[in-house]
Amino acid sequence: MSTDRTRLIGDAAIEILADLGMRGLTHRAVDAAAGLPAGSTSNLARSRAALLELALARLTELEDEHFAELLTQPLPVDRREAMVELLAVSTYKMTGVDRRRSVARYELALEATRRPELRAVYDDIGRRYREPSVAMFAAAGTSDPARHGRQLVAFTEGLLFDAVVGAGGAPTLGDLRAAFAEYLSAVFRDASPT
Repeated sequence: MSTDRTRLIGDAAIEILADLGMRGLTHRAVDAAAGLPAGSTSNLARSRAALLELALARLTELEDEHFAELLTQPLPVDRREAMVELLAVSTYKMTGVDRRRSVARYELALEATRRPELRAVYDDIGRRYREPSVAMFAAAGTSDPARHGRQLVAFTEGLLFDAVVGAGGAPTLGDLRAAFAEYLSAVFRDASPT
């Protein structure tokens, strides 16, 4: 995002999505939540579609910061315990400290199913999270890294969804460590020695 005002508007939009859902997200509501003069949001994002894309761009920026270690460094395929820890801690933060952000992301994901222009942006962002997973499994020598990478993202999303909006409740860090250890153990059973 380019400016402080853009970030402020994006942050306000995310908070509104978390508090009020998609129906509460209006230009006027964002102006009020951000403490800006009326019309500030519409000057930056003229249409609802533009406002949704701005919110998604800001959310992506925040999640990129959250997942920086996962996205920018090769995962330690030779140290499964380190992989488990990295995945568990990141997921734990998304179900606790960053829970509201997760709620906003689900709001945007559902809206993307109805808006092709938002779907294209959302899918492009999703690839940035799947590619490191595929690379990790390729480096580990699993039989189908592309499938395993997609499945890891799906597994993580399932844990998040259940914790944030499902009936599962918030998992402990220990719960997540056990879940990722079991999952990776199953996937790596067919990996060739590295």
